[in-house]
Amino acid sequence: MEHVFIVALIIGGTALLSLPLGAWMKMAMDPAPGQMTGWTSLFGRIGGATEEQGWKRYLVTMLIFNAIMFTVTFTILGLQQYLPLNPDGMGPHDPTLVFNTAASFTTNTNLQHYSGEASMSYLSQLAGLMWLQFVSAATGIAALAALARGIAGRASLGNFMIDVQRASFLVLLPLALIVAMLMVLMGMPMTLQGSAVATTLEGVTQTIARGPVAAFLTIKQLGTNGGGFFGPNATHPLENPSFWTNGLAMIAIMLIPMACVWMFGGILGRMKHATVIFAVMALFILVKITGSVTFESAPTPAFAELPVSTDTGNLEGKELRFGATGGPLWAVLTTSTSNGSVGAMHDSLNPLTGLMPMAGMWLNATFGGVGVGMINMFLYIIVAVFVAGMMVGRTPEYLGHRIEAKEVRLAILALFSHAFLILGPTALFAATSLGQATVQDPGAHGFSEILYEFTSAAANNGSGFEGLGDGTWAWNIATGVVMLLGRYLPIILPLAIVGSLMAKRRAAESAGTLGVEDATFGTMLGLTVVIFGALTFLPAAALGPLAEHFSLP
Repeated sequence: MEHVFIVALIIGGTALLSLPLGAWMKMAMDPAPGQMTGWTSLFGRIGGATEEQGWKRYLVTMLIFNAIMFTVTFTILGLQQYLPLNPDGMGPHDPTLVFNTAASFTTNTNLQHYSGEASMSYLSQLAGLMWLQFVSAATGIAALAALARGIAGRASLGNFMIDVQRASFLVLLPLALIVAMLMVLMGMPMTLQGSAVATTLEGVTQTIARGPVAAFLTIKQLGTNGGGFFGPNATHPLENPSFWTNGLAMIAIMLIPMACVWMFGGILGRMKHATVIFAVMALFILVKITGSVTFESAPTPAFAELPVSTDTGNLEGKELRFGATGGPLWAVLTTSTSNGSVGAMHDSLNPLTGLMPMAGMWLNATFGGVGVGMINMFLYIIVAVFVAGMMVGRTPEYLGHRIEAKEVRLAILALFSHAFLILGPTALFAATSLGQATVQDPGAHGFSEILYEFTSAAANNGSGFEGLGDGTWAWNIATGVVMLLGRYLPIILPLAIVGSLMAKRRAAESAGTLGVEDATFGTMLGLTVVIFGALTFLPAAALGPLAEHFSLP
């Protein structure tokens, strides 16, 4: 019953909070005439332009802005040893690590092949990485708002520079300030002083890393970024001091992705449609949570020969303050939302439990990352509508837009590019010394370590099976390239689909039009996600988590 109560409190409470936030995000990102005129004027002056943009110009502006984000952060990280706010004297990084880290935070992935407290200056953490956690998340929200405007039949997608400022200053920053203050009140450090030096009871001198943790952690969770200030991420006692910070962090992980669904429905003016999509996503995440908590209730084989109690399930690699439920619950939430922060060692999860986070990243649409999770679900919607139309012998339509071969090809290309970016590099590294020499465990578990790393990179998640020695030049370059492609292809191709739809005459909905506001559509959408995911990733799952599970005594 304790497990059920915790899950209901976190998921149900966040779902309720997401409703008013979604309404606010709709007003902030797509104000009605007469609303937010002062803010829009200010953002236009800052961005240097206010004119409406078509999908191609919107997309080019977004890509240029993101290229600037990457360049600025690459420069700060590469020169941190010469720059201020470095009280602990952090030295230079390997160039491939600088590339990987800049790509990781630019793409909202926050995959970390380093420990922040041991290698990053405060300037790198704040002006480089924390800044990207705001603007990369804002990019995803802006892209979703633009996509929704196109589907709603607008003449343009808006203006990217105004949208990214709306998302940053009207959505992310206010929420971050509120959550950061709550985290500080709950005991999280927030200081620009260097490491503290203390003498233990045994008389040993100990250096304790600290810093502007609350500011960094708050946007890491709210923006589905996930990068930790400390190497152990949210298992570190200063990054997650108590039961209450743990619960608040999990709510922050889910809050904006859930609200993005309501923002999407609000811009479309189709809240019933948004409710169906929300219900499908919620069902998927509840199934994964149930599986994760259930599979982790079995004791770990590592304790099989030890005289320890196994009544509480697998506690290996867990934050014992949060019990057996906290780790697997966090693992599902962080991978369902492209967050990537960790509340337990994923490498220590039971094999079938480890499959649940992977499945979340393979589907990449159960709320998903800020903004982009709903964009990924839009791809499945296009496929579901097309299949349903073909089944009943009608031209497929989605909200008055005819779905034809071009749109379906682009949707399938986007979905298969995600699979290719996972399975292609996994096969290469599993078959060569590039990956074989870096795994901690041989056999199926070692394959799972490689599979998880590329899954996390392609899904812009950032978590990992940390038994993997991923700090090599090969891993830095390969995952860096996968993160960049995995971020921008799933934005470029859906915006191209919307551009194609906008060029067509919109048809009036009739009695024969496929309904998108009922259980039939929800069932069709859910089946499309499951069938596509199963057909694509089941062979990889069979070689990794499933093979490991069936090999256990």
